[in-house]
Amino acid sequence: MLEHDCVNFKRAAARWPLRKDGVDYSWTLEGSVETDNGDTQGQLATEGIGIARVCAETVDHQIKAGQPVPLLEAFNPGDGEDIHAVFVGGAHIPARVRCFVDYLVERFE
Repeated sequence: MLEHDCVNFKRAAARWPLRKDGVDYSWTLEGSVETDNGDTQGQLATEGIGIARVCAETVDHQIKAGQPVPLLEAFNPGDGEDIHAVFVGGAHIPARVRCFVDYLVERFE
């Protein structure tokens, strides 16, 4: 991994969680590209810019087509990212907002 460029997701530290033989590790990697968008990160990896740690759903259709190639599957910790729905609360929440929040809760529980 140290010989490859990485496409990192923008956060305080570019740590990749890994698991081997039931033990969790956190690997800090440097990369020449950093993005705050998972779709962009997946696209850059698909274009060969570097190795990226992305949500499988982000690149699932490309993987089925043969590119990119999944790496480090044996070290996948099975973790997830937190998702936060932020909206203005109050006595009346618009139906479209309530519907969307309900969808998120159902989809990601």
